[in-house]
Amino acid sequence: MAFKIPFNKPYLTGKEAHYMYQAVYTGKLSGNGVFTQKCQKFFEQKYGFKKTLLTTSCTDALEMCAILCDVGPGDEVIVPSYTFVSSALAFVRQGCKIIFADSMDRNPNIDAEKLESLITPKTKVIVPVHYAGVACDMDKIMEIANKHNLIVVEDAAQAIDSYYKGRPLGTIGHLSAFSFHETKNIISGEGGLLGINDERFIRRSEIIWEKGTNRSEFFRGEVNKYGWCDTGSSFLPSEVISAFLWAQLESLDDIQNKRKNLWRQYYAGLESLAAKGYFRLPDIPSYATNNAHMFYLVCKNLEERSGLIKYLKEHDVLSVFHYLSLHQSEYYTTHYSEIPSLPNCDRYADCLVRLPMFYELKAEQVDYIVNLISNYYIK
Repeated sequence: MAFKIPFNKPYLTGKEAHYMYQAVYTGKLSGNGVFTQKCQKFFEQKYGFKKTLLTTSCTDALEMCAILCDVGPGDEVIVPSYTFVSSALAFVRQGCKIIFADSMDRNPNIDAEKLESLITPKTKVIVPVHYAGVACDMDKIMEIANKHNLIVVEDAAQAIDSYYKGRPLGTIGHLSAFSFHETKNIISGEGGLLGINDERFIRRSEIIWEKGTNRSEFFRGEVNKYGWCDTGSSFLPSEVISAFLWAQLESLDDIQNKRKNLWRQYYAGLESLAAKGYFRLPDIPSYATNNAHMFYLVCKNLEERSGLIKYLKEHDVLSVFHYLSLHQSEYYTTHYSEIPSLPNCDRYADCLVRLPMFYELKAEQVDYIVNLISNYYIK
């Protein structure tokens, strides 16, 4: 069924094909060319990363993080249960044991106040996920990590151009990963970014990125030959992907401003219903900014959410739920004997619904969706 208002629609600035054409006709189509370097320089200069590397996906960036953390069998990694599987899978592939953490009551981010109770002598890494682009309590998380000598990997898949107390998300932990999947604010179809904030990881990250070789050093003229130095894979994207991404980055401010206006319109239109207790709106803590990655409601229960999604669908609006709790997944329950009780994660899995959010969404369409939601609750 073709919905009149889809959940998502990838936005094209108009320059993507032009830059991709340029990339094709330079004769340099493999990774780490001109457009890759332009994108990486953009992130380093605008946000202050010590080093960035484009990847073919956020999953790849997380897998690079897991390798850089030098973890393996017997090590434990703390991950929120309410997240996409890649947040955990990257470390599972290294043989680690995943320790799932609950969300906060007021938003789906990891509950930093309960983190310390999950730490054991085997704990090596904490993976905070900035859900909906809204910052976790990074001061508390970094304090705990420093106290226990742990590495922090920020899963900033949804958090482009969002901040914690004035600091760009992804630049606070030791490492971070971003996504440019077509559902994100800035896209390249698929695509990701590894952010490096600790200098000890810089040289090795390039080697892992380039299939375990020091090829990047060779092309910079720092060595007279290159060879196999370490583990790794072909994590870097082609120049065609990077060229597409460059067109998006040039329009970052315009894209963000439009999405924020739509987000504010949703909030203003639904605020009175939330005040009457029909549902909860997104919570933005005082330490966080909002990058308008998504707009969601938290319904009272699964039945109510299912009814709302069905009602919107009947009126040609596609809304969707989000993650299922990973600690309840088939994989986890098969491989782990102890299943934790994480009530907040389960509540978001049952009750959270995401509304359409994309650049070309019109103000009158937002009003239409708001009116439908009002009609659903006030019958």
